[in-house]
Amino acid sequence: MAMLYQYYFFTLLSLVFVSHAANLSPEVYWKIKLPNTPMPKPIKDALHISEKTSQPYGGLTWDWFHVFSKNELHKLHQLSQPYGVYFYGVSLKNLNEDHLVTHFFFETDLHQGKKVNLKSLKNNNPAPILPRKVVDSISFSSNRIEEILDHFSVDNNSEDAKVIKRTVELCEQPAADGEIKHCATSLESIIDFASSRLETNNILAIHTEVEKETPELQTYTIKEVKEKANGKCVICHKVPYPYAVHFCHDVGSTRAFRVSMVGADGTKVNAVSVCHEDTASMNPKALVFQLLNIKPGDKPICHFIMDDQIALFPSQNAVLQMAED
Repeated sequence: MAMLYQYYFFTLLSLVFVSHAANLSPEVYWKIKLPNTPMPKPIKDALHISEKTSQPYGGLTWDWFHVFSKNELHKLHQLSQPYGVYFYGVSLKNLNEDHLVTHFFFETDLHQGKKVNLKSLKNNNPAPILPRKVVDSISFSSNRIEEILDHFSVDNNSEDAKVIKRTVELCEQPAADGEIKHCATSLESIIDFASSRLETNNILAIHTEVEKETPELQTYTIKEVKEKANGKCVICHKVPYPYAVHFCHDVGSTRAFRVSMVGADGTKVNAVSVCHEDTASMNPKALVFQLLNIKPGDKPICHFIMDDQIALFPSQNAVLQMAED
């Protein structure tokens, strides 16, 4: 009987915590769930964007979410985002030359003095992070696209509608072989997925830092390379949507490097390079293998992440590792 009472007590306690957690702000939820992890700047910035808008949660239109021109859509780097290039087959003939500039490379390329031609690592996606209790009240399903468009006052035939539909479809695509993915519509969801996949709440969260707006393409010279992590990894890519949605995936065995670079125009970049150590289970027809002319499993493959993307790793001392950056 004592064991039964103890079970009831812990069940009640867990229900109280769940109820309490639902009312926590995203910032407080981060501090409770990841107490030793400094919050990355892209997350902080996105949390406070909504405070600067005239209609932070209840409005049907968003100041930043307007009809995109082709040039603005291009700046979102949808074609050059790395989240699909390992798992989904892509034909080179369907890609324009601009896409082929995007660099995937080998670990041996990461050394002082190496010159690389890169598109800007600064993304232009200022969607605000909203509390989970808010986004959970908004539909996020291809079966309810009309309801979503109506909620945000978006015309069904507009470019904005195409962007929304594309993001929802991306999130609903079945995971490919070797891929474990999750579309996080809130910061709380990012935290839950990362801590579950990494099996710890001691996590290092790092991102790329870009000094200023830079030319779309230029040559960078690597000045310094430091290894930051080696092992399990979750990467979260911010995708276009009226509020912040992150395409997160468990990318398996990974090494991460902090790469200091200087562009031809003098722009300083403190980039994060993620190197996938085990590519054997990935799609041999995926873009990355065509670009590098290798087969899955041949060797580790690396790429830089954009400045609004987050790489998360298990860490015993995330505060110290961040201080060393």
